[in-house]
Amino acid sequence: MNDFRRSMMPASEDRDPEPAEQAGRFLKQDMPKHKQESRFTDIHNDSWRFMKLLEKIDLKEDDHLYLLGDLFDRCMDHPDPAGVYFQVLKLGKKCTVIRGNHDHWLANYIFRYYGIDERDRALLQPYPYNSFHLLQERLTEVDLKELAEYILSWPVQVEIEVDGQPYLLAHACTAEPGKWKLDNYYLMGDLWYKVFLHEGVHGYISVCGHQNMGNGSIWKNKKGNVYLCDCGCGFENGRLGCLCLETKETFYV
Repeated sequence: MNDFRRSMMPASEDRDPEPAEQAGRFLKQDMPKHKQESRFTDIHNDSWRFMKLLEKIDLKEDDHLYLLGDLFDRCMDHPDPAGVYFQVLKLGKKCTVIRGNHDHWLANYIFRYYGIDERDRALLQPYPYNSFHLLQERLTEVDLKELAEYILSWPVQVEIEVDGQPYLLAHACTAEPGKWKLDNYYLMGDLWYKVFLHEGVHGYISVCGHQNMGNGSIWKNKKGNVYLCDCGCGFENGRLGCLCLETKETFYV
């Protein structure tokens, strides 16, 4: 891992955050029973697949969409991070975004870049993915700082209940509510990641992204309490997948 990404990543050991620090990091939502809950993850700058999948699932007025992180970086053939950002803004309250590691790195780089003297920016290590320079082509400095603030406001874990079943949503790993961990656990996982994939969190169904375990399809563990919705979008031959929690129906583009 290069020095830039190491500097952007928080530590991963457990601790007890201050109450004010927890605010905004974890979200519990009570959703009306008639709403349909859908999950996307790891869009990775592919605004075209994002738009096509939105058309396919055809969100109704009372439906709600959760994006499980990594909206940005990658997608070499038609990358459009600004298009992804604008579409999220257009969805408004119909959409809840959970922060992924690539989103986190991008936001921190934006603040680092614009936080130093303009004469010193040429000495700063370039952002290792394509999002930053593509966003600079379409957004002003003020707009980019607003985007960074928006990203860092996204929670790292969301707790919801669908048809009486409690769910935990995060980018890489979930944790039992009340047993809080540092952000890096939710963004990247830790040494116990494989144990999480096998065991999940007792009493909950976890829905995450981060790893394309299903080779282009949504993956479920043998216990049925962990789903990974990363289907390789942003990579060659990858797909963007969506899971409906009520019906467990899957959609792909």
